[in-house]
Amino acid sequence: MPGDPTQPSFDFGPELAGDRRRDPVPTVPPRPGAGRRRSPTGRASGTLRTPAVTSEVSSPVPDRPVRVVRVRPDVAGLDKCFDYLVPSELHGDVRVGSMVRISLHNRRVGGWVVAVGVEPPEGVALHPLAKVTGWGPPPELIEMADWAAWRWSGRVASLLRTASPETAVRGLPRSSARASMPTTVAVGDLTAMAEEALALPMSVLRLPPASDLYPVLVAAAALGPVLVIGPSARSMRHLGLRLRRAGGSVALMPRDWAVARGGAATVVGTRAAAWAPIPRPAAIVVLDEHDESLQQEQNPTWHARDVALERARRAGVPCVLVSPTPSLEALAAGPVLAPSRRVERAGWPRVDVIDTRELAASEARYSPRLVDVLRSDARVLCVLNRKGRSRLLSCAACGELAACERCQAAVSQDDDGSLRCARCGAVRPQVCLRCGGTRMKNLRAGVSRAREELEALAKRPVVELTADTEVDPSGVGSAVVVGTEAALHQLDAVDVVAFLDLDQELLAPRYRAAEEALSLIVRAARLVGGRDGHGRLLLQTRLPDHEVVRAAVLADPDRVATAELARRRLLAYPPVTALAVVSGPSAPLFVAGLVPPSGVEVLGPSDGSWLVRAPDSSTLADTLAAAPRPAGRLRIEVDPQRL
Repeated sequence: MPGDPTQPSFDFGPELAGDRRRDPVPTVPPRPGAGRRRSPTGRASGTLRTPAVTSEVSSPVPDRPVRVVRVRPDVAGLDKCFDYLVPSELHGDVRVGSMVRISLHNRRVGGWVVAVGVEPPEGVALHPLAKVTGWGPPPELIEMADWAAWRWSGRVASLLRTASPETAVRGLPRSSARASMPTTVAVGDLTAMAEEALALPMSVLRLPPASDLYPVLVAAAALGPVLVIGPSARSMRHLGLRLRRAGGSVALMPRDWAVARGGAATVVGTRAAAWAPIPRPAAIVVLDEHDESLQQEQNPTWHARDVALERARRAGVPCVLVSPTPSLEALAAGPVLAPSRRVERAGWPRVDVIDTRELAASEARYSPRLVDVLRSDARVLCVLNRKGRSRLLSCAACGELAACERCQAAVSQDDDGSLRCARCGAVRPQVCLRCGGTRMKNLRAGVSRAREELEALAKRPVVELTADTEVDPSGVGSAVVVGTEAALHQLDAVDVVAFLDLDQELLAPRYRAAEEALSLIVRAARLVGGRDGHGRLLLQTRLPDHEVVRAAVLADPDRVATAELARRRLLAYPPVTALAVVSGPSAPLFVAGLVPPSGVEVLGPSDGSWLVRAPDSSTLADTLAAAPRPAGRLRIEVDPQRL
């Protein structure tokens, strides 16, 4: 959306800029704790925020008020703020959130204005700002970044970088005071449920996989500009374009950052959109909040769901978490609204469970029912979350498991037949270390080997599709597809999704294994459609009575939530407790500086990592913030997904 050509650079509008000649210099109270960063509860976190002392500058123009701003530099490893003078020609261009360039340690770096009207330190001459780059995050996101850095034990600059535009924004588009709303859709059960959810401060909307989420967005957009966050870029773009075609004002993140900053458009995007610069959202909606891709992998490991909940709480607007299978964290956030059992069952596909315990050894990997489907005209996707040819082998002569001669880890087989260790990277020929045999049995096939075997069984082409393969899904045609879970995100629709080894997901050594397995089934269910269609799921497993399998068959995700909550309470895992994993070369020094209060445990080390467990996230954040940060690389993963 182009800006108004008559709008000068850095025209903040009458609401923000005022008359530059008579604009009073705003003041801010001194930071609490004499520079110590504090948690939202007011407890000191131990990180010093002393203003920088820089070299002398010439005096400002006499008829202009002296103005000092506090700037947070965008420098890795530096978590301090520094004070700078605002040159007279930039007085009307600097606000909280403005992106600027400053001189720091004899080099020019970027940063963000985090406070204006700061009292300068006595007897110290300050450097002036070198340049104003453009618009940055609104003031409320500056405060949110401080909170999130405390909550997930990370650097504030990393969060502000996420909230900032990818390129400099010199001016904002002209827009009306209120965004245009999309046209009304037919009122039904889903619209009524969405309106009921939006009437609550926090709520969870449990909708089956086949549900169209568009009415939820329309109901939210009727309140004004809203923030919508989801895990998939393609689906979020599709929903955003539907709203735009219906007449709504929509900003797709991150491309339309300037439009979102204007505040008169509904903002739609993926994980990073949790930090979208919409100043005053009327509501916040998080789609598929159960999806693990909504959590940032790099430090700080913030979760879009939790950022959205905090933004909504601070703004006093409703926040709706939408999911076919809400996580335990979401269930603890607010009441759950769900359709009738008839409607919910209709939104889940038919599920065939194949108990591989009842099959012969030669049929356990590919059951007769699966072979029948492969030889039909149906479009079939076979899911196997193991890349390569083989993930576990044994010697055909002596039965010895193939292991790495260097670190003793299990080795996998590459396409060229060589054996590779995933732990240390060692590669060796296909030779048994015990007897010297060169023939190996494939105990756990990967996708590449499965493609060859499925092609022989199906008697038609089979395409391999993983995150590493470059295959155009539209060109697959009538071929059978076998791939990892990445294939579930690359295809639009199939007739049958078969999980060749569901036990790999159910028995994964992760405390969220059940939630993640049901999440994969939900994604597969969207490819085949609801119960009224012809699509279906095939689940090959030795655990037909597992709560995940029963939840899929009965369209009842509560079965997983109930079993998981009991298990988490027994094992003291989130959300019953709060966890953080500390690792990296500097981890021993950091852990040595921890002074855990009562109720906080420090466990380890294990493989160079320590586990910090606290009764709640606030206690965990305060404990981690109080420890001195040593020099060197340190990773603190708060709320770890893969543990």
